Amino acid sequence: MTEAPGTPADETATRIAAGYAVEGQALELGAVVHGGGPHPDAQVRLPLSMLNRHGLIAGATGTGKTKTLQVIAEQLSAAGVPVVLADVKGDLSGLATAGAVSERVTARATQTGDAWAPTAFPVEFLSLGGIGPGVPVRATMTGFGPVLLSKVLDLNPTQESSLGLIFHYADGAGLPLLDLKDLRSVVNWLVSDEGKPELKSLGGLSPATAGVILRNLIGLKELGGDVFFGEPEWEPADILRTTPDGRGVISAVELNAVQDRPALFSTFLMWLLAELFEELPEVGDVDKPKLVFFFDEAHLLFDGASKAFLDSVTQTVRLIRSKGVGIFFVTQNPTDVPSAVLGQLGNRIQHALRTFTPEDAKALRKTVSTFPETDDYDLNELLTSLGTGEAAVTVLSERGTPTPVAWTMLRAPRSLMGPVEPAVMADLVSASPLHAKYGRPVDRDSAYERLAARLAPAPTPAPAAEVDVREPAPRRPARPRAPANAPDEGGVVGQVLGSAAFRSFARSAASALGREITRGLFGNRRRR
Repeated sequence: MTEAPGTPADETATRIAAGYAVEGQALELGAVVHGGGPHPDAQVRLPLSMLNRHGLIAGATGTGKTKTLQVIAEQLSAAGVPVVLADVKGDLSGLATAGAVSERVTARATQTGDAWAPTAFPVEFLSLGGIGPGVPVRATMTGFGPVLLSKVLDLNPTQESSLGLIFHYADGAGLPLLDLKDLRSVVNWLVSDEGKPELKSLGGLSPATAGVILRNLIGLKELGGDVFFGEPEWEPADILRTTPDGRGVISAVELNAVQDRPALFSTFLMWLLAELFEELPEVGDVDKPKLVFFFDEAHLLFDGASKAFLDSVTQTVRLIRSKGVGIFFVTQNPTDVPSAVLGQLGNRIQHALRTFTPEDAKALRKTVSTFPETDDYDLNELLTSLGTGEAAVTVLSERGTPTPVAWTMLRAPRSLMGPVEPAVMADLVSASPLHAKYGRPVDRDSAYERLAARLAPAPTPAPAAEVDVREPAPRRPARPRAPANAPDEGGVVGQVLGSAAFRSFARSAASALGREITRGLFGNRRRR
C-alpha cells in the first residue's frame, strides 16, 4: 500500500525520485517503492540522451526481465528510436499487437501512475537464414569475417589466426567468399596437391590446422548452418527505419527455431552490431539515440569466447556510443558479462537474484558492490526479495552522474504480453517491403565456381582445318561500320560481350579492383 503524504517513507520516495528528474525526453520506468508500497507520484525515469551509455537488465528466470525489455522497446519506438532485439523464446512478438485489459494490468497502472492504454507497435520480424518466421537475414562469409566465424566454429586462438590467413589469401586471390561452400572450397584447394605451394606461402597455416577448420566447416553444414551465409547480404540501413508517423521500427530477430545453436545466433547478432559500427558516422552526444540494440541471453555471447573476440566486443561497446547507438545486455546474472564490458554499462535494472548455491551468494555480493552506496535500502536483502516486475534501478542522469538506487515497481507493457498469433506474424512478414528484397537467396559466381574451373580438365582442342598454302584465300569484303548509336547485337562485338568468357573476365577484373578488403574490429569487411 502507498504511504500517506508527509510520512517519512513518502519523503524518502520523493527525495529518491528527485534524482530521476529530467528536462528532456525520458523513458518512464515506473514508481519508487519505499516503506512497504509504491509511490505513484515518485517516478523513475531514464533520459533518452543517456541511452547510448548502454545498460544491463539482469535477474533470475521469471523475475520480469522480458517485460522490462518490452516496456523500454515500446517507449523507444514511440519516441522515434529504432530498436533491434533478440526474441529467443518468441515472447516479444506480442509487441505487434495491442495488449488486453485485465485486473492485474489495471492495478499495476494505478500503482505506477501510468495512464495505460492498449497499443500495438511497428515490428519487423526477422529470422536468421530464413529458419523460422521472418524476413531472412544472411551474411556473406567475407562480410562475416574470421573472428566471428571462429566463435561459431569454436576454434582455439591458433586455429582462429589460421582462419584469418585463409580469409587473407581469398581476399588477395580474388576469390569471393559468399557462402559456406566457398570457404570450404578454398580450404580444400589449399590442402590439395595443386594448392599446396600456395598453402606453404601463407607461412602460419599448417595442413593439420587447415584440416581441423575444414572438418568444423563440414560439421557446421551438417547442423544446417550453411543457410545463414550467402546473398543477398543484410544491409545495416534496413534496421534504422521509422514509420511515416515517426515511430521507430522494432526489428525482432525471431530465434525460437534456432535455440539449439546459441553460439551461432548470438554471434550473428554481434555481426549485426559490428556492421552498424562500421557503417554509421560519428555523431557525438545526441538528444536521443539513433538505435538501441538489446542482447537477450547475453551470456551466450561470452561463453567460450576467445580473448580476441572479447577485446573486440569491449572496444565496440566503448566506441559505438559516439555513433549514437545504445546497447543493453539482458542476462540472468551481472557476472555473466565480463568486467571490461560491464564497466561500460551506465544504466542498471536489476531484478531479483536467487541464492541457492555458494556461487549464487558470491555473485550477489559482487552485484551489490557495483551499485552506488545507499542508506535507503539494504541491497543484500532487497535484491533477493524483489517481486516479479520489480527491480533495483540506477541510471545516469542528464549530467552523466549515477542516480540514487531506487526500488522500482515497473510499468506494464501496453502491447500483448505473450507471443502473437502465427497467422498474424505470417501476414506481417509477407507484407513487409524487406521480404521482396531478402526473401529469395542468390548464388552467383564466387570462389567455389572459380576454383572448380581451375581444377576442371582442359578441353581437347579441335583439329585445325587444312589450308592450301599454294593459293591465297580470297579476302572477305570489309563489313560496313555501323553507326555509333546503332545496336550490334548480332555482330562480333555483340558476340564477344555476350560470351561466357567475357562475362567471366569482367567479373574477375571487377574482383581484382576490389581485392584490397579492409576489415574492421571483428575481421568483418568494411563496406565501401
